[in-house]
Amino acid sequence: MTPAQRLDADNPLGVDGFEFVEFTGPEPGAMIERLELMGFTQTHVSPDQVVRLKQGDITLLVNRAPKGQAGEFAREHGPSANGMAFRVADAKAAFEGAVARGARPAEAHQGGALGADYPYVLQGIGGSLLYLIDKYGEAGSLYDGWDEIEGWEEAERKNSVGLYCLDHLTHNVRRGQMRNWSGFYGSVFNFQEQKYFDIKGKATGLFSQAMIAPDKAIRIPLNESQDENSQIEEFLRRYNGEGIQHIALATDDIFETVEEMKRRGIAFQDTIETYFELIDKRLPNHGEDVERMRKNRILIDGSDEDGILLQIFTQDTFGPIFFEIIQRKGNQAFGEGNFQALFDSIELDQIRRGVIKVDA
Repeated sequence: MTPAQRLDADNPLGVDGFEFVEFTGPEPGAMIERLELMGFTQTHVSPDQVVRLKQGDITLLVNRAPKGQAGEFAREHGPSANGMAFRVADAKAAFEGAVARGARPAEAHQGGALGADYPYVLQGIGGSLLYLIDKYGEAGSLYDGWDEIEGWEEAERKNSVGLYCLDHLTHNVRRGQMRNWSGFYGSVFNFQEQKYFDIKGKATGLFSQAMIAPDKAIRIPLNESQDENSQIEEFLRRYNGEGIQHIALATDDIFETVEEMKRRGIAFQDTIETYFELIDKRLPNHGEDVERMRKNRILIDGSDEDGILLQIFTQDTFGPIFFEIIQRKGNQAFGEGNFQALFDSIELDQIRRGVIKVDA
């Protein structure tokens, strides 16, 4: 697809998928080791000691800089996601267009993954950076000027667990801010609302507005609490602010991927047993191995008309940030039933830990 084809009235800034998510924290070495267990391989190191890890078309960066934006973000939030990047047809034009549409430049981005000299950076969620990148695919690699780790291609083939693209990532926002952030993505990039959720558990609840970009490859659900005690509020307290809550990574075989990750020691969220007992009643024609799903605690949602999706969530990986593993079999939504199951699972854990209390 050429830049001219990507840039039109529906997609005014030419967005074309995610390029990377950037992480920082007080122990970046431990973050790198955890990502390697998840199937990622180190491929490049920048002059500023930013490590690129790759699997399929997914790039995750670990910024080891002790100063600047990454260092300050780590001191404020602990292990955290301090940036993300959108691919665009023309970074300069997209940056100028975004600012004209109300986005604010990230003027103090020294210490970010691409350094102080990279000009096309916007202010993102919770003080994070939103990079606009046009060097990818046929235009070359963003990482050409970085030190390349010898033999990484073969190492990636051996270490991969089958993850191939970044499907979506979520933002947790303060109460009253969900519509502000959906307005930001809508007015700046022409995102549209894909789904709206009103999720309630035994004692808490949340609202979620799932936004999707014109290219259909960037999806960002926005989560807002309905009360002071929900898991969204706990995230905001632990994270010391708004930010990226989880990153969803796609696979073509969720059973093989999850079983290999478990063999490597990656821990996943549990789900109440009744969920699996009701699968056949809820989705009578799903065609999946329920016992294998039960064993791995994999969730399923969808319909005969829209297809199905399979998904599972890791336990907290970097501070309160976790990952989702997802396989889409025609279904392009987020699984409202699974969203409820995840909410119930985390709420039960909150109750066990005494974060929230319910009447007996």
